[in-house]
Amino acid sequence: MGRLQQTHGLSDEQREILATVRSFVDKEILPVATELEHADAYPQAIVDGMRGLGLFGLMIDEGHGGLGESLLTYALVVEELSRGWMSVSGIVNTHFIVAWMISHYGTEAQKAHYLPRMATGEIRGAFSMSEPGCGSDVSAIQTRAVPDGDSYVITGQKMWLTNGATANLVATLVKTDPEAGHRGMTTFLVDKEPGFGEVAPGLTVPGKIEKMGYKGVDTTELLFDSYRIPSGQILGGEPGRGFYQMMDGVEVGRVNVAARGCGVARRAYELGLDYARQRETFGKPIAEHQAVMFRLAEMATKVEAAHQMMVMAARRKDSGERNDLEAGMAKYLASEYCKEVVEASFRIHGGYAYSREYEIERLYREAPMLLIGEGTADIQKMIIGRRLLDEA
Repeated sequence: MGRLQQTHGLSDEQREILATVRSFVDKEILPVATELEHADAYPQAIVDGMRGLGLFGLMIDEGHGGLGESLLTYALVVEELSRGWMSVSGIVNTHFIVAWMISHYGTEAQKAHYLPRMATGEIRGAFSMSEPGCGSDVSAIQTRAVPDGDSYVITGQKMWLTNGATANLVATLVKTDPEAGHRGMTTFLVDKEPGFGEVAPGLTVPGKIEKMGYKGVDTTELLFDSYRIPSGQILGGEPGRGFYQMMDGVEVGRVNVAARGCGVARRAYELGLDYARQRETFGKPIAEHQAVMFRLAEMATKVEAAHQMMVMAARRKDSGERNDLEAGMAKYLASEYCKEVVEASFRIHGGYAYSREYEIERLYREAPMLLIGEGTADIQKMIIGRRLLDEA
């Protein structure tokens, strides 16, 4: 790996996991990523390989069949996967957010039912907060769950579900008491069949949303039309706690997005460096021209800074401390730096960067998603600013 993105203080087991994932990325992901991305094809063989490595159970405790690893280990694994293809990391991200929420807030029955099968990848998780009309304004969601005997009836439309079709479990935030503000929100564990169309009575996945980048992984809507669900599917068993559960999950998600930014930026730097050492102008490699050398220096500095910020945010969460400030900073910095590093690599490649034959073209379309995923850059700055004012 060289000197960039080194993480000090890792255990032998953590280093072994990362070495295994890095080898998997080099052998199984990088050789096929661009072809699959251009075809917008789901990477089933890669997913099967990740299941074989036990990655779907990475953060699930050993008592429920997982590896019991930390958020830091998970973030470093995501960084490696994203270096290969960012969409692959998206396949595990929502799964881990749901597993985290069940592990920390689920009833004992919910943990026993879901976590062992999530650890093997038999059950794959997605989570759903956003709706067509609210975006980052979570309090404005309109999807409603009305009690009816020992069940609830859900009606509404959810948006931007990563893995919405391939997942068979969706943690879904709805309003159970519209007059109670964020205290009137509840998370339901919605079981469904994978695929498109009506995947359960009253529950429809209309189709895949076409995107500029972040292809391969499916992004969908989720339509509830008088969908009936037992009250036992409320995460934790009691209504009104969904907002806090989801926000805790999103903190995990923001560390994940930061890790993705680190991985994509690292790959862009690698591509830029390799190209600059091979391409010659005026009798020498362009890496030896000061303009390109300075650009490489700036890229490497941003790659390193984003990585260290991400590691700090993950370690703080692992320690049990509140990390919304650090997660917001890491997500903001890593996504912005990722965009800048990818663009710098794009410039180093010159005209070839515009060709679909070169990998940097794919990264150039993928990087913008990180600026808006798990809360836009502007939302991160609001979170950071408010927390700083609170601290002051």
